[in-house]
Order: sequence, then C-alpha cells, then structure tokens
Amino acid sequence: MKESIWSEDRRPRSGVDKNESDPSDIKELGVRSVLQQDYDRLLFSTPVRRLADKTQVWPMDENDGVRTRLTHSHEVANLARSIGTRVFHRVPDMFEGINLEETIQPILLSIGLGHDLGNPPFGHQGEAAIGRWFDDRKDWIFSHLSAAQASDGIDCPISEETRSEFLKFDGNPQSLRLLTKLQTHVEYMGLDLSAATLAASLKYPVAVSGVDKNNSLSKKFGYFESEKNIVEWIRSCTGLKEGQRHYLTWIMEACDDIAYSVLDVDDILKKSMLSPDDVLIELRRAVPDTEVVKKIEKRFLGVESGGRNPIIQRDIKIQYLRASLIESLISEASNNFVKESGLIRQFQLKSALLDGSDLCDALKDVARQYAFGHCAVLRAEAIGARAITDLMSAFWDAITSRSDHTKLDSRRSTAKAAYVYALISPNYIEEALNAAKSSGVAASMRYRELRLLTDMISGMTDSFAMKVWKDVSEIHDVDSS
Repeated sequence: MKESIWSEDRRPRSGVDKNESDPSDIKELGVRSVLQQDYDRLLFSTPVRRLADKTQVWPMDENDGVRTRLTHSHEVANLARSIGTRVFHRVPDMFEGINLEETIQPILLSIGLGHDLGNPPFGHQGEAAIGRWFDDRKDWIFSHLSAAQASDGIDCPISEETRSEFLKFDGNPQSLRLLTKLQTHVEYMGLDLSAATLAASLKYPVAVSGVDKNNSLSKKFGYFESEKNIVEWIRSCTGLKEGQRHYLTWIMEACDDIAYSVLDVDDILKKSMLSPDDVLIELRRAVPDTEVVKKIEKRFLGVESGGRNPIIQRDIKIQYLRASLIESLISEASNNFVKESGLIRQFQLKSALLDGSDLCDALKDVARQYAFGHCAVLRAEAIGARAITDLMSAFWDAITSRSDHTKLDSRRSTAKAAYVYALISPNYIEEALNAAKSSGVAASMRYRELRLLTDMISGMTDSFAMKVWKDVSEIHDVDSS
C-alpha cells in the first residue's frame, strides 16, 4: 500500500480483503468516487439530521430564519468547496494528479458537514457543563466506585493525563468517535469513511498527551484514547504523523471562522438586534478605508437611491453585507493558503489562515457583544447547563447502579435506573460492551462507563435534552427491592 494523504482506503473487514467492494457500492459503475460516497454517507446520516436541533448561537430560538448547527455546517461545507476550488487552480503542483470533483471537493464537503457532529446540546456551554460535572467529582469518579466515604477503589483508575478527555470535554474528538464507531455498522465501523476524509477531519491532530496551548494545531486534543487505534490506521494509510495536519483541514478551519464571524452577525441582523448600517459603522471603526468597507458603502447608497420600502431596503442591505463580507474573507483565506502553501506541504505552518485578520476579528467582536453576550442567549445557556448537569447525574446513576459491577449490561438496581438506562441508544451500549475487547485503558470498565455517559449526553439534541430532563426530574428514586 502506498501512503497518500488522498488515500481512499477504508478500514479492513473481518476475514476479507480490506479493499473488497461493499455490495452497496456503485463505484464500479463510474457514478461516484469513494470520497463522494463519504459525503453521501454523511449527508444521509442520523447525526447530521440531529444538527437541525442543536444550537449555533441562539438556543431553541423560535425564529426559523436563525441558524442551527445544521445550516452552519452546510454553509461551512459550501465555503470550503469554494476556497478549495480556488486554491486548486492557483497552486496546481500541490494537487498534481488529484481530481478536483472526485477528491478535493468531496473531502471538503464532508469535513465541513461533519466538523460539529460531536458537539453536545447548547453549543460550547454544553461542553463546559460536561467538563464541570466531571471536575466536581474528580476526587473519586476516576479512581473509586462511588463518592461514598471509603468507597472501593477500581481496578484500573483513569490516569491524570487521560482524565483531561473528560475534564476538558471537547466536541472535536467526539466527532471522530461518532464517525468511526457510534453509528451502527455490520463491522462496527461507524460510517466507514475513507482514510483521507477522516485524516482531513482531524482539526487537532494530537492526543491529549500532545496538547500545547502555544500551538494552534495542538491547543486542543483531536482524538480520545478509545480511537487511538483508528488514528494509527489513518496514519498508516496517509503517511501523516502525530501533529501533522492534512492540507484541506486548513481550509475547513478558515471556513468555520468565516461562518462564525460573518454568519453569526447575519443572525443578529435577522433578529433585528442591529441594523446593516450599525454593522457598517462598526466596520468603519475597526477596518477603515478598506476595499470591503468601500464596496459596502457603495452598495448601500445604491439601495437607498432606489426608493424602496425601508424594510425591503434593510433586507437587501443585509444580503449585500453578507455577500461582500464572505467574498472578502474567502479571498483573504485563499490568498493566505497560496502564500503559505510551502509551509502547509511541509507540515510547518503553525497559525490558522485567518489568524490576524482584522476583518474577521472585527466581526467576531460584534458577535461576542451582541449575540453571545445577549441576555436571552445567556439565560438559555444557563438553563441548558443546568439540564446537562442533572442529566449527567441521572445517566451516571443509571449506568453504574447495577447488580454486577463487572458486567455493564447486568440488571439495574432501581426502577429509575432501569428507565433511564433504557433511554440510552442501543448502538452506544453496544460500543461500550464491544470496547471490552480492545486494549489498555479503553478496555477498562470505568473508562467505558465514562465514554458511554458522554456518548449519550453529547448525542442529544437541544429539545430532546430538555424533554428528558423534565421527564427524569419527575421520577423519584424507589428501591426496586
């Protein structure tokens, strides 16, 4: 096997050649490349559909024009395809022998669509709530059966280093876990994506042991101990090493930045919390005399001279503002990719393509001030954090309250535990049971219990989490004996 960052290999099947065609594949008909199949598998998957009910900025917002994680992810995918097409034609030697439509574009569409799949309900506040729950119990949960005084120690305590997977829970490694394991597959392979697509999806190409806050590539960990063997397989196919990022990951990261800056501001405008002219005033202050500001000013004057209804004028200005800002940032990211293409190919680039972008930073400041800091968002996040905290406790009790502590699927000890445990997705439970066959800490009972807990919580949508929270809160513990 020749190593290539564009490797179309899929993981080996049990007892068959790893490149043997799946009966459902239609590659031999010349309709789809393997990488196009990856995108199709993602597009029709359940986790992608769940993104429609996961927070982007405004939790559980009633305005159907405001973005969810699903619309955000589709926009990131679209932006990534645009930048990928531009740089493909501007640095052809970097992609020599690689097909734009069959390789570059489908990988970018896939990693754009899938980059937020592991995010828990209620956005980044959900991640923080999960981490806080573990931090409040760190004195015993990684080393003892329970919080009870003099509780028995467990056979395989979680190391200080590995504990960070839970104390600093992050949606990025959960996305990889979801893609490769948590979706039901006859061979336990999740969505069974190719090595190239999975490699490009690793935004942070390091384990928890490689985290370095001073390096943008490794300021967070990108995979859990439970997926270490999969990452090793990805690297055996692609030739990438620990800390080395796939070329196309830089583009996806830039598009996420563009979406967070421009389109989060667009949502503020949709909710009428600012006017397009207010945003222009902010831009004049932050990035005066730039081409994008001049273009927006000219377009706004044209709208105002048309004599249209003021509400219609406002909507047209929003469209012009969005289009102008996206085009400016796409051009900036594309130019920076071309400029840094040598360092990217040598795996030596250390900063994101839009790091230091005055326009991107200015828009993020607007979003922070008028969206993320808005009382409605903060209130919804606070409610969501409370819900996650209570749900974590309820599901932990359901997972651990069982008749035989050596068997994860043994009978639950209480009626409430039995009910809550029954809410856990069967494929998550199956993975927790199957992980016993792995090696190291990933096979230990406590690690599998902890992973099962975070799998269930992070897989919930916002409204499902609120519904289960309400249901579980109404049930009081009654000893089944």
